[in-house]
Amino acid sequence: MIAAVADALALPGIGWLVAAILAAGLVRGFAGFGSGMIIMAAASSVLSPFAALAFLTVVEFWGPLPNLRAALRDGDLSEAKWLLLGCAVGLPVGVWTLSLVAPEVFGWGVSIAILVLLAALMSGWRYSGPMGPRTIAGVGTFGGFLGGLAGIPGPPVILLYMASAKAIAVIRANFLLYLLGIDVMMLGLFVVFGLLDAQAVIVGLVLVPAYMFANVAGAWLFDPQAERLFRAVAYIVIAASAILGLPIWEMGHAPE
Repeated sequence: MIAAVADALALPGIGWLVAAILAAGLVRGFAGFGSGMIIMAAASSVLSPFAALAFLTVVEFWGPLPNLRAALRDGDLSEAKWLLLGCAVGLPVGVWTLSLVAPEVFGWGVSIAILVLLAALMSGWRYSGPMGPRTIAGVGTFGGFLGGLAGIPGPPVILLYMASAKAIAVIRANFLLYLLGIDVMMLGLFVVFGLLDAQAVIVGLVLVPAYMFANVAGAWLFDPQAERLFRAVAYIVIAASAILGLPIWEMGHAPE
């Protein structure tokens, strides 16, 4: 076991992964979302696609747990339930699609769509339609599909909630519950289909304490009254995820 940990820590690019999870933990603790986008941008340049997803899932599962109690208190559990029911449909389809089609085929369309919606949000557009079970479950399904395909389940849900008039404490809590539920589902899928990469899992477990610390620090920085700051951070994370998700950043990498 000690040898396996030593080999994991000798992984080329480990420093890049450490920097990414510290930044991602701060963002996740503060905003309740956004970490997967940051982590996948780094992990996909160091690990193969399925190994990067395994690393992301292992780290993400443990990191937000210190903030779970507050999320259960502040969140809308009914909405979180519908998000996760939709995700349960979309996630396996996304993983299956990843096994058949190169993710970069979808990368351009997803990133461009996110940037267009972000521009609409920043222009002052707000979603005024009903946020009933069908709408929420539909968005959760799309998020689950993107999570299985590219490790970024957040953008559809982020854009829906950021366009709503809900309190930022509720938005943040629902994000955390939704993303934690996805991590549980993803781990289950990877275990059932034997997709867990041993090295990626070990690296993820070794880096979990640093990620949890960063999550706690990010939560400490969160101020429920600072809506303008919260939205500014959210917009920056959304834009960065779209830009970093462009396939051009993966050119020249051969993570085998």
